[in-house]
Amino acid sequence: MNLSSGMSIDTGEGTLLSTRRPSSKLRAALAGLSRSRLLRRCLGHPFLVGSIWVWRHLPAPLTAWRLVRACGTHLHSFIQLRATRNQSVGTFFLRNRPELELLIRLLDQKSQGANLEVTILASSKGAEVYSISYAIRCSRPDLNLQLRALDIDKDVLEFAEAGTYSLKKLYSSSTLRTTCSVQPGDDVARNTFRDQKTSIFERMSSEEIGAMFDRTGELLKVKPAFRKGIAWELGDARHPKLVEVLGLQDIVFANRFLCHMRSEDAEACLCNIARLVKPGGYLFVSGVDLGVRSKIARELGWRPVTELIREIHEGDPSLRRDWPLEYWGLEPFDPDRIDWQLRYASVFQLGGMLSAAGSSTVPK
Repeated sequence: MNLSSGMSIDTGEGTLLSTRRPSSKLRAALAGLSRSRLLRRCLGHPFLVGSIWVWRHLPAPLTAWRLVRACGTHLHSFIQLRATRNQSVGTFFLRNRPELELLIRLLDQKSQGANLEVTILASSKGAEVYSISYAIRCSRPDLNLQLRALDIDKDVLEFAEAGTYSLKKLYSSSTLRTTCSVQPGDDVARNTFRDQKTSIFERMSSEEIGAMFDRTGELLKVKPAFRKGIAWELGDARHPKLVEVLGLQDIVFANRFLCHMRSEDAEACLCNIARLVKPGGYLFVSGVDLGVRSKIARELGWRPVTELIREIHEGDPSLRRDWPLEYWGLEPFDPDRIDWQLRYASVFQLGGMLSAAGSSTVPK
């Protein structure tokens, strides 16, 4: 999915820069080199190839050193500037468990039988939608859950709404051409493994698969209890009338699609998405360039939720292991940064009154 509608507010960043520790100054200097047009023109591809080769051949223990990690941040910034970004529908069920745990803790604020309006943007193949439905309905079955799932791709939206997935992987179209006929369920398998090399179920236990799905041979169908009440919407998260169509929401998920956009598009999208959240509601936003997220959070006055902040940041191994060599990779958690709460928070409270526990914690 993609987006638009931005705003600009003075952030007072000069004060922040003046209080940075020496390591932060090094990061800033390296980031400046990454953005240097002269560096990119003169060195460009050879610099990038050489840096990638060096990083891949570093002994693993060295990558934890602060200076080496700062160089990794510089390399990652350079990769982000040069990368061609494309949307992907690859995903996993129960992808980030600490993220779901925080969601459950947030639900403690809801009274018995209360209404709960949740929207999931860029719903992809439905794995995140059903994981959230499963988490909420198992932990708070008393809530009157209204769940909306939005995606810009009609085909993938229809596949997600059907809620049927395959355990059988089709390795390539050439494999099919060597067989006598196409077997039942092959289309489901093709869609299940679209844009990913590993199973969409790889982060689930057999017990969890049994609890969430009904199985027929190699096909798994999400149980009716976790499919009911979900409204599947075809739409674009950039649309300026998004809030008019969906209405204000208690919780909005905007995970793992903003990183596939250029920075200016992602910033505009975040501003547009923020309008969906009720005053005092929550926005989950991971899988996004950290500079983009922290900039918009600072400008719009979002309050970071620091409960489980490190666990959520590190909770998706497919993002962490790809740093710094892929543009979507997620840098190591650094608690020594002055801005660590804003930079590494994946969940924010927007507008309204502070919760009783304060701006950066969750009621228990």
